[in-house]
Amino acid sequence: MYALKNTGQQFIYQIINPFIKLLITLKITPNMITTIGLGLNIIAAGIFVYAAEASVRGDMTYIGWGGAMILFAGVFDMIDGRLARLSNMSTKFGAFYDSVLDRYSEMFMFLGICYYLIAQDYLFSSFFAFLALIGSSMVSYTRARAEGLGIKCDIGWMQRPERIVIIGGSALLCGLLSPVLGADFKIEGIEPNIPWFETISIFTIPLAIVSILSNYTALQRIEHTQKALNNHEK
Repeated sequence: MYALKNTGQQFIYQIINPFIKLLITLKITPNMITTIGLGLNIIAAGIFVYAAEASVRGDMTYIGWGGAMILFAGVFDMIDGRLARLSNMSTKFGAFYDSVLDRYSEMFMFLGICYYLIAQDYLFSSFFAFLALIGSSMVSYTRARAEGLGIKCDIGWMQRPERIVIIGGSALLCGLLSPVLGADFKIEGIEPNIPWFETISIFTIPLAIVSILSNYTALQRIEHTQKALNNHEK
């Protein structure tokens, strides 16, 4: 799995490297790219908030646009680190700044998603969105605390790139498929008001998966850190 992830990462780097070289020529700094990424995530959150207020329940058009913006912002998240390495502009403050703005970006993104789901009466799904926010924060926090103790802690499935791809990609897919399925499509469940599947589920089921696996990743890191510290103390 790690080899596949590394191969995919290298493939993406081959695509964005010409753009990176252009940024270096234009003297664009990694911190500028990081700031732009935050701005794009705020726009993504704004799209979800606007969708909550301007669209009717079942209209997933704006969800697709929100997902596309999340993915676009994710590209900038990848570019800033690559730009820092290739331009020899890596600094400790830059790494700190990137980490802080990444947390703000995710919190704004989940703010918009939670607002939309609550406003459109997808209350059960909004619970998973909030759990995903908690898990995403704890994945980053456990790593930071472990590394502050001198423990390398980058294990787990649901790191930031995976979360962005799953959430942004599923939202985009939901927007693209909603005209095909229709706003009223649903597979009825045991309870008439709780369907097994409906159009929004294209987005909310992956969101629930992120909520579960991100919290599981945080627990993995807690266990990993405990074992590493116990080994150091022996």
